[in-house]
Amino acid sequence: MRNLAEKIWIFDGDAVSFLCLPFTTRMTVIKLSNGELWIHSPIKLTGAIQAQIQQLGKVKYLIAPNHLHHLFLAEWQLIYPEAICYGTNEVIKKRGDITFHSSLNEEQEWPWVKEISQELFSGSPLMEECVFFHRAESVLIVTDLVENFTGKDFNYWQRLVAKMVGILAPHGKMPLDWRLSFMFSKSQARKHISKIFDWEPKIVVMSHGVIVEQNAKDFLKNSFRWLT
Repeated sequence: MRNLAEKIWIFDGDAVSFLCLPFTTRMTVIKLSNGELWIHSPIKLTGAIQAQIQQLGKVKYLIAPNHLHHLFLAEWQLIYPEAICYGTNEVIKKRGDITFHSSLNEEQEWPWVKEISQELFSGSPLMEECVFFHRAESVLIVTDLVENFTGKDFNYWQRLVAKMVGILAPHGKMPLDWRLSFMFSKSQARKHISKIFDWEPKIVVMSHGVIVEQNAKDFLKNSFRWLT
């Protein structure tokens, strides 16, 4: 557990295999002003993590921001049955065994709206993702919208592939296949990235790779140069 900012903690979990690459996992926990915990992309729940979470506060919201980040939701719901779960339309359809309160695709007054802004990054037939911004700490939280792997856990061929698809630090970006899927809807994607730029984040937290804590604006501009 790492205290990234006054009300934000980062938990790094074990890697999971995806597309022949070891994808490190990361969970972001925000303590809201009322003391409740907002948990983004829950990782595998261990006894140690459960004890640390208990010290931080009461688990209230579980967030599945895209259809790839759902692997450990069921076990979190089992341990925290009173927690409210939110996901995108895609993950809700994919995980019929999980109870979701509502979809992140909907327009509504979110319980965390006074502290956290959000934007559904859509326009691709491949995937959509809800991204979040903690305004007080100027922290942008994404899952796969940007991947920024060190490559230290990759073998030679894995590192070569990662470099080819553009997900190696310090030049991490959206994976190539997802970028290509916006071929006919770049104008829609530009509206989303414009909103993110307007937030002016100072820190970028992604689920996979190196957190950007310096020159976040320049990093994002380089990451989305293909779009803008």
